[in-house]
Amino acid sequence: MTLQTHNIGRHGLVASVEGLGTMGMTAMYGAPDETEAIRTVHRAVELGVTMFDTADMYGPFSGEELLGRAVKGRRDEVTVATKGGGVTLDEAGRIVGGPNGRPEYLRACVEGSLRRLGTHYIDLYYLHRVDPGVPVEETFGVLADLVAEGKLRYLGISEASPASVRAAHAVAPLSAVQTEYSLFSRNVEVNGVLDTVRELGVGFVAYAPLGRGFLTGAVSSVHDLPAHDFRRTSPRFSDANLEQNLSLLDRVVATADDLGVTAGQLALAWVLAQDGVTALPGTKRRTWLEQNVAAAAVELDPATVAGLSAAIPVGAAAGDRYSPMGMASIQE
Repeated sequence: MTLQTHNIGRHGLVASVEGLGTMGMTAMYGAPDETEAIRTVHRAVELGVTMFDTADMYGPFSGEELLGRAVKGRRDEVTVATKGGGVTLDEAGRIVGGPNGRPEYLRACVEGSLRRLGTHYIDLYYLHRVDPGVPVEETFGVLADLVAEGKLRYLGISEASPASVRAAHAVAPLSAVQTEYSLFSRNVEVNGVLDTVRELGVGFVAYAPLGRGFLTGAVSSVHDLPAHDFRRTSPRFSDANLEQNLSLLDRVVATADDLGVTAGQLALAWVLAQDGVTALPGTKRRTWLEQNVAAAAVELDPATVAGLSAAIPVGAAAGDRYSPMGMASIQE
């Protein structure tokens, strides 16, 4: 099958309805395997995936470098999305501070990302986290300048409140807002973010649509995770919350069995059934990639979508989605 494409926002950005998140290829989810990661990117292109998402803090830096190598010679076939400002990085890639929205810092971030990606332009550039110490209008002022200079084509913002989305959009029209969204993480339905992007005509990109792998059924204990997997610090995967979350997963598995698909495919199909949403599952292996892409062909009737929404209502998942430090940098 070949994935369908759709408009993301109203300013000309077009990409596949399902993208590929690459964070796990170099960091956060255990030991990396560059050869398999590059093969996964190449297979994704073959399957019709056009949106590839990374960030300067993945690695740090090595995530962008890997994606640049993977799409070399195929640059015109893909939409490259990256992010900056989520943390403050020095020239060596050391984290030396929290979110940084200072204009001079974001300009340096973009120049570094262009160099590491091996490209003259970035299709979609996100402010990774909002800096509470810098008005978002100032940050997006410089990003608008970088669009005018041809270094960036479209702009986005990640994990931002409705007020920040509106403020950024007023300065430099946004094409996308990226926030965690899945059957296990549905706050954007009630905190005004989804309503805001739909009102403004901004696309919504759902990262971690598989609940960081939990909705595939592959994790039944924190001990199933690699030694250096960041999910070991996530409250959702802790022993204190796992039993309740596994009971919610059972509801997904039961419906998936009835439909003859995997739990992960059902969870992705639910996200794809939401109006105007682009799904961004992440993986570093071709096997999972192919299962994820196949989910785009799973058509759910309205009753099934509503039934899943009712079975795992907003706020049903136990535990925050990040550690306290991670939660402090997002706007909910």
